[in-house]
Amino acid sequence: MQEMRQSSVTLVLGGVRSGKSRYAQQLAERESRVIFVATAKASDDEMQRKIERHRKERPAEWITVEEPLELVQVLTEHGQSCDVMVVDCLTIFAANLLETEGDDQDAVNRRVEAFCEALRSARCSVVLVSNEVGSGVVPAYTLGRRYRDLLGEINQSVARVADDVVLMVAGLPLALKGHLEVTL
Repeated sequence: MQEMRQSSVTLVLGGVRSGKSRYAQQLAERESRVIFVATAKASDDEMQRKIERHRKERPAEWITVEEPLELVQVLTEHGQSCDVMVVDCLTIFAANLLETEGDDQDAVNRRVEAFCEALRSARCSVVLVSNEVGSGVVPAYTLGRRYRDLLGEINQSVARVADDVVLMVAGLPLALKGHLEVTL
């Protein structure tokens, strides 16, 4: 197994339950100082159970930062105090952006650009998890289509910045850009 390169950015994409979070966690487990950034909010009982399950799956020594929206601030404030930061996930981050910024596409674009710039100058390695939602059925509602399009744009923007992009399919990692750090 190779060591993670200093200040690398890895994007882990895939469908629901494809092994994205498990792969990201395996990348991070090789480092001693890990910060896990959770973007989800416990909006209902189902989400609360999912958050609890993910907490139990992470090593106890990892520091968890719960931040649904201000990822630039988290990278800036915590990037020097860890070897690797795991952001799980951009899928929820996109939903949070839509909820916060509404129809203000310029504000959304500014936030995404600022986040990508923060990734470029990150002082630690960053592993980002995101769903690939553009391969399925076109959403029937306008908001669903806006969400799908926004997440696709975020994934493309982050992929351009990333050193490595991995697509998870049925629990198997496929290198789309760069190389695989871990094989399952």
